[in-house]
Amino acid sequence: MSEPKPPTPTPGDTYKGWLFKWTNYIKGYQRRWFVLSNGLLSYYRTQAEMGHTCRGTINLATANIAVEDSCNFVISNGGAQTYHLKASSEVERQRWITALELAKAKAVRMQAESDDSGDDCPAVPPASGQGGGCRNSEIQSTLRTLNSKVEDLSTCNDLIVKHGSALQRSLSELEAIRVGGEMGEKIRQVTERATLFRITSNAMINACRDFLSLAQNHSKRWQKALQTERDQRIRLEETLEQLAKQHNHLERAFRGATVLPPSLSNLTLGTKGGVSGKGDASDEDDDNEFFDAMEDPAEFITVPADPKYHRRSGSNVSGFSSETGMDDQSFDELSLASNPESPQPLELEPVRQRRTRIPDKPNYYLNLWSIMKNCIGKELSKIPMPVNFNEPLSMLQRLSEDLEYYELLDKAAKCQNSLEQMCYVAAFTVSSYSTTVHRTGKPFNPLLGETFELDRLRECGYRSLCEQVSHHPPAAAHHAMSEKGWTLRQEIALASKFRGKYLSIMPLGSIQCIFDKSNNHYSWKKVTTTVHNIIVGKLWIDQSGEIDVVNHKTGDRCHLKFAPYSYFSRDVPRKVTGVVTDKDGKAHYVLSGTWDEKMEFSKIMQSSKGENGTEGKQRTVYQTLKPKEIWRKNPLPEGAENMYFFSSLALTLNEHEEGVAPTDSRRRPDQRLMEEGRWDEANAEKQRLEEKQRIARREREREAVKAASSPEEGTHPDNYQALWFEKIDDTVSGEALHVYKGGYWEAKEQGSWDMCADIF
Repeated sequence: MSEPKPPTPTPGDTYKGWLFKWTNYIKGYQRRWFVLSNGLLSYYRTQAEMGHTCRGTINLATANIAVEDSCNFVISNGGAQTYHLKASSEVERQRWITALELAKAKAVRMQAESDDSGDDCPAVPPASGQGGGCRNSEIQSTLRTLNSKVEDLSTCNDLIVKHGSALQRSLSELEAIRVGGEMGEKIRQVTERATLFRITSNAMINACRDFLSLAQNHSKRWQKALQTERDQRIRLEETLEQLAKQHNHLERAFRGATVLPPSLSNLTLGTKGGVSGKGDASDEDDDNEFFDAMEDPAEFITVPADPKYHRRSGSNVSGFSSETGMDDQSFDELSLASNPESPQPLELEPVRQRRTRIPDKPNYYLNLWSIMKNCIGKELSKIPMPVNFNEPLSMLQRLSEDLEYYELLDKAAKCQNSLEQMCYVAAFTVSSYSTTVHRTGKPFNPLLGETFELDRLRECGYRSLCEQVSHHPPAAAHHAMSEKGWTLRQEIALASKFRGKYLSIMPLGSIQCIFDKSNNHYSWKKVTTTVHNIIVGKLWIDQSGEIDVVNHKTGDRCHLKFAPYSYFSRDVPRKVTGVVTDKDGKAHYVLSGTWDEKMEFSKIMQSSKGENGTEGKQRTVYQTLKPKEIWRKNPLPEGAENMYFFSSLALTLNEHEEGVAPTDSRRRPDQRLMEEGRWDEANAEKQRLEEKQRIARREREREAVKAASSPEEGTHPDNYQALWFEKIDDTVSGEALHVYKGGYWEAKEQGSWDMCADIF
């Protein structure tokens, strides 16, 4: 099939086409797809790569363009980048030269204007109102287009003057030649410059035609839009005056009232909550969407599915609960649409206002090497660390932070399709790492028997309890229950090693999530956390490893891979990829994103075996629909860099709260002193608590030795039993873990904490 002939370049438009680029002496010139847009010349191996992989870009504002012969030319920006290019013909080369010179002149002019103007004002003033904003945006866009056309005309004028002068010089030289061998060369130059002059003139004619056409089409629209804006302003002024009069009248009528009637209050809040946001603002055609090729892991890549799948109904696609052609619907809207039980509006209750700040972190200097040099190869939990390396939260509170994006589990509980539910659960597992990207401080090691409750039943519909159930090895049990129909439980034991340059933290134990309605039972394990630059440089954290989320009821599985950071990788940092498969191994969804920002999912419509990857493995090619965002990280509160980079939830975890158990982490004195900035007192208090814990442990060991003398008792040196959790053999996962046995929330309601030990 013959390729379409590229059009004559028009000033201001994007110019694309095939050129031959010199690569090396072995391969020589290779055919590449070049795109000239906004003063940048980029190239790709194929047109299909434009959506995800750019092979190189050069800025024409600082580049030199030189012609070598009839078909070859060179673009260089001073040594760092040099492109040796060859066109298929001399005319094609002239088209590219003209387009490049136009783009370079425009880029230089725009750069000069940007340097002169600075940041005094935005290019387009923000629009107010819906209808007025759309019209104002349209007018501003048209004005920018017309202004661009005028600039293109000016550029064409300069180029015509330049090429006309060169043509005149060539003609003068031609007249001066009487006879000789130079005649052919001079005639060739005249022909070349005449061709260049003709192409530039044609470009200027096209620009003039576009300008006149736009001016004629929009002149009447501008007049109508201006009149509409004037009429709207008059109506708004009249409405504002009437509202001011009504406001004064209501103030006089209800001066003695302190609260609104319940019906009016509910109506007002309901109206505010019922305003729907705008849909997806993207105007991209689904047929032109290109997805990132996943080079790591090398097992699969994704490409856009055939357009016919975008219009196929749910009845033709197995396992999809709604129409896949409705691109303006989000993933949770599709799931909720298939759920016959629509949520009922909750009764509004006053909720507690949580704090939004903690005292700023003091700037204390401490020689890290003097403490760390004798600790290489030791278990981190056995190193006596001062609070200078801590953050004012315990490990139990950090464990409770996994619930920051509990909404993902709420949405998963409403899903009727287990594969859709798996996508939400997988996104939830990734979201738990988003709070760690800047959190280089070490949490306090919990004391044995220490607890932490997170009661958000009224605000968010869930509450959770953590307890330190073992000291050696350190292990914490966590149980969370939601009114939306899910239960989360986990037992985490940390194994950590200090390697000199970095610190590795390997979480042991599993996490389980059970949904009441479907009885789906999921389990997964955490990945390895690595803290780099322990001795020298700025601390930074990376997550790496693989997670298998398994639905033990249906056999569905999601394999997630956290790519470790590499200086030589072309992938985005902190990348996460995954595939959701059913019990037969058939892939249904692809997940991609980063663990510190967002995750997206794509419905797989077709899969096939592709080419071999970098390691010789045959990669699977998944044809997918347009990706949908399933999770995005919440922004950090203002001033978070001075508050240990805590999230909005983390700022509230150590807040004083009445009625909690005496073993709660909020009552821990050394942690409270550190939060208040009294680090010297916190260090002294930390040593006291640790010594108190050692004394209690020795006492338990003595009692265990006495009990071991009778034949019916065991011989374990420490007979400690958790207060709120009991150890069982889980039949689903096949592991021994601590599960919540009940009693805590009942004791809180009664205010009876006699069974709690005095650990603080």
